[in-house]
Amino acid sequence: MHCTSQAAACLLQLTLALVVIGGSAVELQGNAYNGLLIAINPQVPEDEKIIPNIKEMITEASFYLFNATKRRVYFSNITILIPATWKTNNYGKPKQESYEKADVIVAAPYWKHGNDPYTLQYGECGEKGTYIHFTPKFLLKDRLIDIYGSRGRVFVHEWAHLRWGVFDEYDSERPFYISGQNQVKATRCSSDLTGIYVCEEKICAQGNCVINHVTGLFKEGCKFIHDKSQNASSSIMYMPSLSSVVEFCDASNHNTEAPNLQNKMCSYKSTWDTIMSSADFKSNFPMIGTSLPPPPIFSLLQSQDRVICLVLDVSSSMNEGDRINRLHQAAEVYLRQIVEENSYVGIVTFSHVAEVKTQLQQILSDDVRKNLASYLPRVATSGKTSVCTGLWLGFEVVKNRDAETSGSTIVLLTAGEDSSISNCFSEVKNSGSVIHIIALGSSAAKELEQLANMTGGLNFFATDRLDSNSLIDVFSGILSRSGDTSNQSVQIESAGESTGAYKHFNKTVTIDSTIGKNTFFVVTWQKNRLPDITLLDPSGKRYTNEDFEIDSGLHRAHLQIPEIAEAGDWTYVVTNTHNSSQVLTVAVTSRAVNSSIPLITVKAHTNKVVNFYPSPMIVYAQVSHGFGPILGANVTAIIEPEDGDPIILKLLDNGAGADVVKDDGVYSKYLFSFSGNGRYSLKLHVQQDNKTIRPHPPMPWSPAMYIPGYVENGKIQMNAPRPSVNEDDSQVRLGSFSRTVSGESFIVSSVPSGPYSDMFPPCKVIDFGARTEDNKIILSWTAPGDDFDQGQAASYDIRLSESPLELRDSFDNTASVNTSSLTPQHAGSKEIFLFEPETSAIENVTIIYVAIRAIDKVSQLSDISNIAQAVMFVPHKDSLTTSARYSVSTIVLIVSGLLTVFCVLISATACALKRKKKIKMS
Repeated sequence: MHCTSQAAACLLQLTLALVVIGGSAVELQGNAYNGLLIAINPQVPEDEKIIPNIKEMITEASFYLFNATKRRVYFSNITILIPATWKTNNYGKPKQESYEKADVIVAAPYWKHGNDPYTLQYGECGEKGTYIHFTPKFLLKDRLIDIYGSRGRVFVHEWAHLRWGVFDEYDSERPFYISGQNQVKATRCSSDLTGIYVCEEKICAQGNCVINHVTGLFKEGCKFIHDKSQNASSSIMYMPSLSSVVEFCDASNHNTEAPNLQNKMCSYKSTWDTIMSSADFKSNFPMIGTSLPPPPIFSLLQSQDRVICLVLDVSSSMNEGDRINRLHQAAEVYLRQIVEENSYVGIVTFSHVAEVKTQLQQILSDDVRKNLASYLPRVATSGKTSVCTGLWLGFEVVKNRDAETSGSTIVLLTAGEDSSISNCFSEVKNSGSVIHIIALGSSAAKELEQLANMTGGLNFFATDRLDSNSLIDVFSGILSRSGDTSNQSVQIESAGESTGAYKHFNKTVTIDSTIGKNTFFVVTWQKNRLPDITLLDPSGKRYTNEDFEIDSGLHRAHLQIPEIAEAGDWTYVVTNTHNSSQVLTVAVTSRAVNSSIPLITVKAHTNKVVNFYPSPMIVYAQVSHGFGPILGANVTAIIEPEDGDPIILKLLDNGAGADVVKDDGVYSKYLFSFSGNGRYSLKLHVQQDNKTIRPHPPMPWSPAMYIPGYVENGKIQMNAPRPSVNEDDSQVRLGSFSRTVSGESFIVSSVPSGPYSDMFPPCKVIDFGARTEDNKIILSWTAPGDDFDQGQAASYDIRLSESPLELRDSFDNTASVNTSSLTPQHAGSKEIFLFEPETSAIENVTIIYVAIRAIDKVSQLSDISNIAQAVMFVPHKDSLTTSARYSVSTIVLIVSGLLTVFCVLISATACALKRKKKIKMS
């Protein structure tokens, strides 16, 4: 049964309401932020100073934030989640808190060296980030305060990234720029901050900062060293370490010329204006009076062993198709391969009545796993579906552990309709339990998502398509959220195919060097005749039917590879021995070989869990090796609707279209074409060909500023240089690998039933760049599509202005560039366009701003691109002498003669200017 438009809309509204209630754990209540969760990674060694230093950091941050937001917000109730690997100390018991849901994590560095705090942020301007990452050393080593600033101030800087989606106002790759007054300035906000230029004598001639004749900027080696004593009060997104800095840049002092990420991503809008546009301040007003807010209150919780109850539907709805058999196959994979060691697991089945199949058993051996699997249902009943009846009994089962439901997990699977789920909403909300829901088929109750949303659980949907392996995939995605990836199962392969009589289903699976422990191959089929199975390991060892544990009644064959599976390519061939076609599937899982080796992991999600057509969605895949991004992977998303064929998308990490940050290991793509209303599932296949050694990418997210030093009382006090990384440390040894992972399901409504008109414009160009050659400006960008990032746009509109704000606010009124010779290429192609500005457009102008907009075949317009900056200048001399004294605002490039050279400073241009020796600026 296909979900009707009216039913889907009702479901969407109910779900959306609960997403608002149970989405982010942090809520702004009045002027106080409550529910901030800080979690310590299980692999962080215990240190008695970490928790007190976290408390001190947040307390300082609260008062600093309160003043910075002009008495609007502060931190009130804070939870610190302590890992189970630390000794017990009368800490509280978590309810729905987990490491994976934390706003702030304390974990090992992004790579071997460096303790840069950063926020994982890959959304557009104003979109919330994912989490803030602090290292243990950042919290413990006081010497790092000189390098980054006080911990509380750094926290507020990162909080602005996380909560309000603003960006940094410095740029380590573009530390200098040429202003509209033809002056070299340091990239900063505000421009009132003072300091000196220094240059390492070995790099700069005679110790002087040298002008590059091509760019008009200093050659590599120069740095801007700030005076420790300042009069400027902004900006926190530039350098909160300065004692005078207590505000965000606003419209009155925002530096629109600086080539930083805030200007690029937020179209030259100040950080304060961006912050004030957030939902937090729509109806928020400053506290009245002069009193300070109370200090934060901290709750300390410690992770404990998981307590899980499977609550499984055996009502008449499970008699349809092969549902009950698929349930048994998938739940058996979960019990025998997925659920973590030491977990307590019970099983309840339900229809209109419920039954305890087994009380809680702690998983301490394979025998316990097999025993639990023996209690899984093999037949369905004729009864109706009563979800609440199953949940109530599930709560009773988990209470047998320690007489309460708080902190427990319910995995609820149902395929039936049930209009009475709201009868247990109150108990569910107050239970302290996390409920993950699995909706099987198109008839599953439309209110199910509310159970997960109000408890912080996951929403999954599995179709009735037999060739999708979706139910096994969903169960394989229900992992502990403790942060201990070394104890979690990894799904390597999930494939299915309708195979003709006596035909073969064969593929190659790669087991990489990070996994190989507890490796399982599971084969399923439909007919009553066992297929022939052959499995070859990388050394040529053969496994056949005789090596598999076979259950003919369940149509399942199960093989556990002894000890550690050999790394390399494993090839399976499954032959259909039946005289008619049938679906054959193969699933492969494994675990980490060693807890000290970072796993290759994949996380899948969409930017929305509910969506109204024709609004687009974005599908994301985060592919990581530990905390480091993996580049160059082949990432395919499979989106399955309730009815109809799956949608296949190739996700990209190219910094264009839906992908905001290039080479950050986050792959993305727009999703806007839907076959109908209702639930959609999400699955990712990720593969990478053999690449033995590849450079470790630099941190793709903008970290907290590493401060080289200060000028204090006329003396330069330099910090230790950023730790260097030798060639061996900067390389990552990764062979081929493959992963399959399920993301949460989502709901779509308002999709028209018949053919629909073109409603989708081209996507915004976000990598618009430029360079110069002679008197021409050469523009480059990634082509958008006719519909977002798919297809081919019809034309481009390129405009020039002396003001970036004019381009942003009055694009159509600015000077146009002749693009009659420019034909858009297919989406994803690299576009290059040369033009020579008219003399009247650049006469007496130092800076030219350029932007582009794409137009589709029905004249729909994309948003205006990021704005590129072109600067006219003539280098005056080779260097600035150490004896000369200059104000920072008066390093002027004097125009002489008739020769004019254009230097285009854009977000894609990297002018890395580093290291030390000085030129005084007053």
